[in-house]
Amino acid sequence: MKIKKSKHALLSVSALALMGTMLTPAASWATDGETLIQEKCLLCHTNTGNPEAPYSRISQQRKTPEGWHMTLNRMQRMNGLVISSDEVQAVIKYLSDTQGLAPSETAPFRYVLEQKPNVVEEVDPAYVEMCARCHSNARFGLQRRTLGEWQLHVNTHMAINPTTELHALARDRDWYDIAYNDVVPKLAVDYAFNDPAWNQWQAKVKPSLNGSWSVAGFMPGKGDYSAVLQTKETSKDNFSVSMKGHYADGTPLQGEGSAKVFAGYEWRASLTIDGIKMRQVMAAAEDGSSLSGRMYQSAHDEIGGELTAVHGSAVVALSPSAIKQGQQKEITIIGADLKGSVSLGNGVQVVKVLSRDADRVVVLAKATGSASVGMRNVSVGKAKAKAQLAVYDEVAAVQVLPNESIARIGGNGGNIAKMQSTYRALAFSAGKDGQPGTADDLRLGYMQALWSLQAFDEAAEHEKDLKYAGSIDGNGVFTPGDAGLNPERKFSTNNVGNLKVIAQVLDGDKAVEGDAHLLVTVPVFVKRAIQ
Repeated sequence: MKIKKSKHALLSVSALALMGTMLTPAASWATDGETLIQEKCLLCHTNTGNPEAPYSRISQQRKTPEGWHMTLNRMQRMNGLVISSDEVQAVIKYLSDTQGLAPSETAPFRYVLEQKPNVVEEVDPAYVEMCARCHSNARFGLQRRTLGEWQLHVNTHMAINPTTELHALARDRDWYDIAYNDVVPKLAVDYAFNDPAWNQWQAKVKPSLNGSWSVAGFMPGKGDYSAVLQTKETSKDNFSVSMKGHYADGTPLQGEGSAKVFAGYEWRASLTIDGIKMRQVMAAAEDGSSLSGRMYQSAHDEIGGELTAVHGSAVVALSPSAIKQGQQKEITIIGADLKGSVSLGNGVQVVKVLSRDADRVVVLAKATGSASVGMRNVSVGKAKAKAQLAVYDEVAAVQVLPNESIARIGGNGGNIAKMQSTYRALAFSAGKDGQPGTADDLRLGYMQALWSLQAFDEAAEHEKDLKYAGSIDGNGVFTPGDAGLNPERKFSTNNVGNLKVIAQVLDGDKAVEGDAHLLVTVPVFVKRAIQ
């Protein structure tokens, strides 16, 4: 192999140049990624002479698009790599396609790719004190390395962060010895470079993501929505996209943008919807029948929600997804190819079809007083979904999600924006045993709630956290207080606090409450794609 070298590859790069390399689907992809690796990377990395793994270190790793982007950022910041934004995109595309992760490998950790806030991880005890005290489980769970590369990774940690051994939970043990001799062999098995899943995925014919998709989703402050996502492939793996639909209250939703697909299934899109810049991070099903993931504001990734898009004839979601015995209410059915008669299951009558089109049918439904408690299958002509509508007798319990959450102060003239926190009230009926909180509880879905805050404990009450830490609106969106010293507080401390979020769901003349813990704390000053 002939190696091309560039005499400019080691020039220093400014912070402003680094900021210009954000992962954007709209970038030019004309430059060949492999050629760029030869020109930009091989002054430091070497040609191994092995066609199966030609580049030292680079060829012994597999990562997501975000993981490769972070690697390139580090090469710019620490090693002086000079590379344009378009060139960054080309390298990310090449490495993600040839040394990426299979759908089954990313599935346990998609929450971090989708920037889903307030996820509480379960971490293998072997990694808790050695890796997860600095990183999320997803940070190392979304990498695959050979044994030798995991060993070099530990040495790189020590070279870049030599104080690692002096941190809490490290200085009380032989951190390096444990990391190198105990943790590395486990990482090489748990997150193996030669996992057959990747080879199997590489061999598969990748699904076409072109065409019309029916979308069901949720956006904080707006509520549930239904839309049609139109995708048109403009060049290989590049798409122009548009979304048009309605929120549950009938307010229109509309926008357009562009998207890029990595590794045959990783969907990344940038759109402007109703004047707000948004991001979509989704994974395509292996057969191409659906896309699922999250859409969020580009400037505030905590403001977002799950969305599902389907091809073909299907019922995707109902809003709301529960009806009480004897109750009459409007229900929106979201799906694709919604043609034909509507059925909501035994004991639930469609009184009237209020409006309909191919992806959205609004009906007035009534459940009989004797309708049995339980889940109902729903169909619109040939489009069907199992266990989609819950019939219940009463709301017995409310769970506030997320149960544990963080919001961060900001603003007040500073450069760091406040990080809000958003909540939903998930309702349950008690099930056959009549006791809420047991295994037979019936999940009713998300319901409208009255939102309020309380001090979490006596210390928070004493420090008047409820007064200073922030407020919650009627949609369950919490906005923290301003950053900066507050002379009204003891020691002029910041407007941090320890709060309890209360959701009250009304069920007839009864109110059912649930609560969650909210910690309002200081800003994050360094934001990474994968924390």
